Amino acid sequence: MKIFFASSEPAALKLNGEYAGAVNGFEQCADLDLKDNVFAEVCPAGGLPAGFFINEALLSSPPEFMDLYLLGGSVLISLHSFKSADLQLKIIFQTMFCGNLVTVFSQGEVYLSVEGQKYFFRVAGKKFLRVTAEEKTLAGYPVLALYGDNALILISHTGELIFENEVTNALFGQTLQAGLPLKTALGSVADCEYEYDGNELKLTSFEIRDAVPADENSIHIAFFETVLYSGDYKKYLSDELLPHAGSLREYLGNFTEVIVPMADFCAAHPGVCAAGLCYPVKPNLLNVKYFAAELKDGKIDNIYSVG
Repeated sequence: MKIFFASSEPAALKLNGEYAGAVNGFEQCADLDLKDNVFAEVCPAGGLPAGFFINEALLSSPPEFMDLYLLGGSVLISLHSFKSADLQLKIIFQTMFCGNLVTVFSQGEVYLSVEGQKYFFRVAGKKFLRVTAEEKTLAGYPVLALYGDNALILISHTGELIFENEVTNALFGQTLQAGLPLKTALGSVADCEYEYDGNELKLTSFEIRDAVPADENSIHIAFFETVLYSGDYKKYLSDELLPHAGSLREYLGNFTEVIVPMADFCAAHPGVCAAGLCYPVKPNLLNVKYFAAELKDGKIDNIYSVG
């Protein structure tokens, strides 16, 4: 079976202890027999290795540090988190806010804890290895804004987490206006507006804007991503397909991610403009189905399942 490996950080891949190549934003491929129970290690430059056996059990229940994509006759293993090699307890940031002790600290991972009338503890992620904080007023209520690397966490005056996301910008007033970057081929951003009642944020409006226009090579990927994020996908459709726009989401199903086809698919279907739509099976496990789009005069004129 072809096993593709990808990593969120530059890393070395080892199979049964032997170096098998580098993974960094692109896929490394190996032909493996699941019955051989090969031991794989993905070793990032600045963290602890992530180790796992490649067997049938992995394909049915992957560990939490990876996302595993079932591609029909092949598999993609994508490592998305690694433990730091530094396991010392370090306080990154700490402050009192409305009677709540807010602490960001690291110990192999970066964590956030809030202690007050209520208590919560969670992983904040490496984006908060450096933190700046500001007390803001939102709809008349005080909130604490924690800024990481292009990410924002909001703590309410009652010590609860009310917002956590990557952001391009955030404006505080009667409402919260925030730009949320979307992982799309066009570098899209969702401009969102939230109302706040002192307890929770409620999304009231959003508009998706693209950083770059789609070209003939990316229009099919952009279309599926726009369907996923409930954007204006009708702009990509031909006049003949436009009347069927309302039934497209039902036809495509409840996919949660769009990926570019792997090398084995491209070799088997040369020249086909397709995308992999990912359907959750269980946490960290996704089934991928390929859908192709045919173009006519720069618009999508037909959509069909492939594979």
